Amino acid sequence: MTHEEHHAAKTLGIGKAIAVLTSGGDAQGMNAAVRAVVRVGIFTGARVFFVHEGYQGLVDGGDHIREATWESVSMMLQLGGTVIGSARCKDFREREGRLRAAHNLVKRGITNLCVIGGDGSLTGADTFRSEWSDLLSDLQKAGKITAEEATKSSYLNIVGLVGSIDNDFCGTDMTIGTDSALHRIIEIVDAITTTAQSHQRTFVLEVMGRHCGYLALVTSLSCGADWVFIPECPPDDDWEEHLCRRLSETRTRGSRLNIIIVAEGAIDKNGKPITSEEIKELVVKRLGYDTRVTVLGHVQRGGTPSAFDRILGSRMGVEAVMALLEGTPDTPACVVSLSGNQAVRLPLMECVQVTKDVTKAMNDRKFDEAMKLRGRSFMNNWEVYKLLAHIRPPVSKTSATMHTVAVMNVGAPAAGMNAAVRSTVRIGLIQGNRVLVVHDGFEGLAKGQIEEAGWSYVGGWTGQGGSKLGTKRTLPKKSFEQISANITKFNIQGLIIIGGFEAYTGGLELMEGRKQFDELCIPFVVIPATVSNNVPGSDFSVGADTALNTICTTCDRIKQSAAGTKRRVFIIETMGGYCGYLATMAGLAAGADAAYIFEEPFTIRDLQANVEHLVQKMKTTVKRGLVLRNEKCNENYTTDFIFNLYSEEGKGIFDSRKNVLGHMQQGGSPTPFDRNFATKMGAKAMNWMSGKIKESYRRIFANTPDSGCVLGMRKRALVFQPVTELKDQTDFDHRIPKEQWWLKLRPILKILAKYEIDLDTTEHAHLEHISRKRSGETSI
Repeated sequence: MTHEEHHAAKTLGIGKAIAVLTSGGDAQGMNAAVRAVVRVGIFTGARVFFVHEGYQGLVDGGDHIREATWESVSMMLQLGGTVIGSARCKDFREREGRLRAAHNLVKRGITNLCVIGGDGSLTGADTFRSEWSDLLSDLQKAGKITAEEATKSSYLNIVGLVGSIDNDFCGTDMTIGTDSALHRIIEIVDAITTTAQSHQRTFVLEVMGRHCGYLALVTSLSCGADWVFIPECPPDDDWEEHLCRRLSETRTRGSRLNIIIVAEGAIDKNGKPITSEEIKELVVKRLGYDTRVTVLGHVQRGGTPSAFDRILGSRMGVEAVMALLEGTPDTPACVVSLSGNQAVRLPLMECVQVTKDVTKAMNDRKFDEAMKLRGRSFMNNWEVYKLLAHIRPPVSKTSATMHTVAVMNVGAPAAGMNAAVRSTVRIGLIQGNRVLVVHDGFEGLAKGQIEEAGWSYVGGWTGQGGSKLGTKRTLPKKSFEQISANITKFNIQGLIIIGGFEAYTGGLELMEGRKQFDELCIPFVVIPATVSNNVPGSDFSVGADTALNTICTTCDRIKQSAAGTKRRVFIIETMGGYCGYLATMAGLAAGADAAYIFEEPFTIRDLQANVEHLVQKMKTTVKRGLVLRNEKCNENYTTDFIFNLYSEEGKGIFDSRKNVLGHMQQGGSPTPFDRNFATKMGAKAMNWMSGKIKESYRRIFANTPDSGCVLGMRKRALVFQPVTELKDQTDFDHRIPKEQWWLKLRPILKILAKYEIDLDTTEHAHLEHISRKRSGETSI
């Protein structure tokens, strides 16, 4: 897009009309997407219509198709389900029904349709689009529409957003609702875990996923389950033996709990269903364990959407409006989807076709093919699960080929650190290494607070918040002598450092120290783990998602506290040091009016404009304002200053209240995203480490830049980057990376809060092809 075009974003929709509908099963986050479609549509000058009750509303017309206003979508961001209703619709499957739907759209001048639903809903939309001109000519012949109306509505643009808790749609890493469903499942697993441990029980949990095992697979990774049954990968014929042996081994190693996760569509190699009841009977009959079955059912669809789903829904909604308004008669219907952390547009029918290919492969019992078609992310999850659950941990024995790797936490505690330690330790043991754990970071390494970890040492760690090893911000430089002595004493040949900005700067110091101390010439890798998400070399850090959800839930509660009372504005301070990630993303997820951050300098005039904006807002039906402030965004405009300013300027119009969220943002049980991300990062780091030690074995110095790396997620892949190469990308004074991807989401925050700004559409996703997306790097 040229510069002129990008200023035209505000006029892009003038004279156009968009309809938005949700169809099929509901999913948390659909409301966030509807809200974004409505607000960005209105922002571009388009008229936007709600279609109530899915395709049924499209067919029935009348009051089911209503124009939306800015205010009609306020306060819906945090609601689960879909506010505009959804329904399974038989009528739309018949041509007669589609004819009525076309008539309803043409009469209102709507030629842009945004469909939020699963693959069935999206396939229906594509059929509708391909028949459009025939439907119009039939309507014209029947005298139901005029020639002029037919010309005006000559083509229909369609964009799909995938809302489905199963994550069963090919072409997107995550569908709207999946992350929230995992939140519900994990809450229940955690609750069950406590009761099962009291009684030494075996629990069989059945989760949704008739054709797709994603929820079951990620749940099993997130809770360290003993076994998972998924439709894509049926167990071997003698699975009963294998399962019982696995359960009794876990018990013998001292665990009081067994967890088996079953997807509702689980089958054996012959396609015969494997039910949760059948598994229970097997365990009771063969092992005599006290076994309970819990079928989670519709709980998984319920509850508040997670921060991830709100942001995903909002981003997808913005992208959908742009795709619709840029559409021409020649652009194919597309799906807006997520790849890594990028929005991409994919041809709708290509995605539907691959999704159908999976079903066909499953029906033909070509399970390997089905697995490949599910995509890289699914495959990687499966590989890590198999490693952690299905391989017997080796009996400890000292051998010449055994290497010693130490694991430590550095910096401030972050939820998910323990999950990373657990997978690092266990993958290390599986590879035949000796794994040591270091307590209290570099300080513990200097003091020799080091012990060997066995398989059971990290049992049950996945769901625990904070850092069980203890973590400190101390840097290694001043204790190089003691650290070197301990590296020799414990024969440490590789170091895995899990932590925040201090883990990264500590890594740089170790590289520096190699000039003086030969002992420091061992490979090390940093796994970013900090709520601030400020480690260079990674788009995400372990722990940031958990903190974001905490902030989000708190903002919901704070906003709710003002319900029904007078007009009120809340000023909330978040953590993050100088990094504005938490404030920005929480602002998007909680629907904030402003988020003040260090990376985007602001003046007293900006503060004044924000106050003015809230004064205007309070004249509407919306009586609440939410302002987020990152703790170090400005040394003079403190939280107190902003609170006092708003209080003074709002006199007689609104009340102000302030909250400093503080350390609650670092605590709590890790979210499914953080557990899963940490588990995969740990596994990947240990695999890399084993390779590096072999390369530099027998004290051949590991002295090359690539022997000290940060493992980070970059766009779509997990990559190892030398710490020394990341130096140029770092602002050391403020402890942040010089470039941060999420800053591009800031305009969305402002548009959704009704600011008159230019939406820079230069960053827009271009249409890709699904096959091309498949090959290439490994994503998470």
